[in-house]
Amino acid sequence: MSEFPKFRQADYPTLYLEQTDKDLVKTLDPNLRYAYFKTIAKGGKSLIRSCKDMHLGRVVCYKSLLPAFADDPIEQKRLLREARVSAMLQHPNTMPTYELGRDRQGHCYFTMKLVHGYTFREIINYRERYDITQLLDIVIQVAHALEYAHTHGVVHRDIKPENILIGPFGEVLLLDWGLAKVRSEEGHESEIDDIDPQSSAKTQSMTGFQKLQGTISYMSPEQIKKAPDIDGRTDIYSLGVLLYEVITGNTPASGDTMDKLIASTLNDEPQLPSILASMPISNVLEKTIMQCLQKDRDNRVLTSGELIRLLKQ
Repeated sequence: MSEFPKFRQADYPTLYLEQTDKDLVKTLDPNLRYAYFKTIAKGGKSLIRSCKDMHLGRVVCYKSLLPAFADDPIEQKRLLREARVSAMLQHPNTMPTYELGRDRQGHCYFTMKLVHGYTFREIINYRERYDITQLLDIVIQVAHALEYAHTHGVVHRDIKPENILIGPFGEVLLLDWGLAKVRSEEGHESEIDDIDPQSSAKTQSMTGFQKLQGTISYMSPEQIKKAPDIDGRTDIYSLGVLLYEVITGNTPASGDTMDKLIASTLNDEPQLPSILASMPISNVLEKTIMQCLQKDRDNRVLTSGELIRLLKQ
């Protein structure tokens, strides 16, 4: 049985008095707060870098839009929503957000905790090395984050292995709330919530298409159909896909094109996990997975709390 990523001394250097007790400058220039930038990852529209917070002396994660999208008002609004949702959902399984601001060019950014770890994708790719209870515990921790978010009226809508990070102290963090759905006090949607994966795919590069393909595999039927009354049960479906992949190594939808993946999600009944699994699984677990994957959301496990209870069995 393998272990998840461990604490490494090199990643967490010793703190010294000269760092903790040095004076803070009298006049704070926000443009000089962050320095020593290093690129961690590039998304379809965003850039994630590490940098040093010169005021607090710590290394943080700095997220901003790529130059091509930095002045796009819709993408700016999405970045602002992601920052604020992440900051307001203060839960052990969500990433702490530190600051929201604008850089010298007036473009928005936000900073958050920098965690050295593995994505759930990296772990699933080598799932044979782990005990099933370890893998299920990761899903349970994600479900705890979603239970908290759903209680606050937030639907994640982008649950996938790449958006789950396992840290060196055993922490499980649900990332990337950029597609989160939040309604107004009157129950209205935002204009930025109209997501059409099919039309988006036409403008994607091959790399972008493959990423979108992966995302489609975790979408519920109602999310693909852009149902206006989408709720937390779409995230339950995505958790079902995660569980199915943990057990079988595959997602329930199949197809080598966008249209085939969508058609499979909408119409095909997935094979039972026990048929594809290389390990024996309990009837309770199989039944739970298949219930999460019901096309009719009324027939799914209805809440994250209920799913947690079933998985703990």
